[in-house]
Amino acid sequence: MKKILIIHTGGTISMMEDKISRTVSPTGEHPLGKMTNLFDEYAETSEEYLFHLPSPHITPTHMLELAKVVEARLNEVDGVVITHGTDTLEETAYFLDLYLDSDKPIVVTGAMRSSNEIGSDGLYNLICSIRVASHDNANRKGVMVVMNDEIHTAHNVTKTSTSNIATFQSPQYGPIGIVTKHNVFFHQQLTERETCKVHQLTHKVVLLKAYAGMDGDIISAVHHAKMDGLVIEGLGQGNLPKDTVGALERVLADHIPVVLVSRCYQGIVQPTYTYDGGGSHLRDIGVIFSNGLTGPKARIKLMMTLEKTKDYKEIKALFE
Repeated sequence: MKKILIIHTGGTISMMEDKISRTVSPTGEHPLGKMTNLFDEYAETSEEYLFHLPSPHITPTHMLELAKVVEARLNEVDGVVITHGTDTLEETAYFLDLYLDSDKPIVVTGAMRSSNEIGSDGLYNLICSIRVASHDNANRKGVMVVMNDEIHTAHNVTKTSTSNIATFQSPQYGPIGIVTKHNVFFHQQLTERETCKVHQLTHKVVLLKAYAGMDGDIISAVHHAKMDGLVIEGLGQGNLPKDTVGALERVLADHIPVVLVSRCYQGIVQPTYTYDGGGSHLRDIGVIFSNGLTGPKARIKLMMTLEKTKDYKEIKALFE
């Protein structure tokens, strides 16, 4: 029987609902901590309580600490399952995917309903994650997110609903596998993986979202706040209002990398349009086009990349 380590970091999966106010709050003791006997059918499990934080409180520094703990424990176990709040789960999962260079299965899971709510999904998701992590075909899949009977890659998955238990989806790509009552099925294989192991996080990267009528004021403001990198969720295929261009040129003149993604949840950015602020124009002034990442994930990648290099050509190659 395989050995699976469960690392708890907090989130709704560790919380309980007040039946009168209907509010959800952290508890003094993890509500799933006494249910390890339910896992015995699938694996030999051990547990570690690293954080007890709602996921909006999780920072990249926490992600780095978690990654180092997972890396240190991997030699002792066959796989790792991490419980995490759903709000920033995809960012933590992607950080781990970039940091960890291991063929062993690493699964991140959570819950949309707290442990004592009707229809609570936490325990079920945790059991499914243990089943996936202990499956013979789970190796060499990168970091996976398992929720609601689906297996997703950390690279593609995103939270799509504020409250639906089927919130985690991989737009355009779909899940790489499913969990059924009796088995785990993988129907996609990763064609490539990239890693970026860092020892610290010292660079400030800002994420902005474009909107109709946007000018350069907010870009100038974050520029003066001494950022080290900027990610912008642009319009459509990767376009920005023309009044942002001057501020972007000043940012680029200070050798601060600017990475462009789309605020659309499907498709990739492309240098198609030649008008002022169009993708072709932005590429010509030095904006870097991403490789299909969401804004939050591009920020994570740029933050980690800057620990390795500040060379524009190297950063551009890593993203494009």
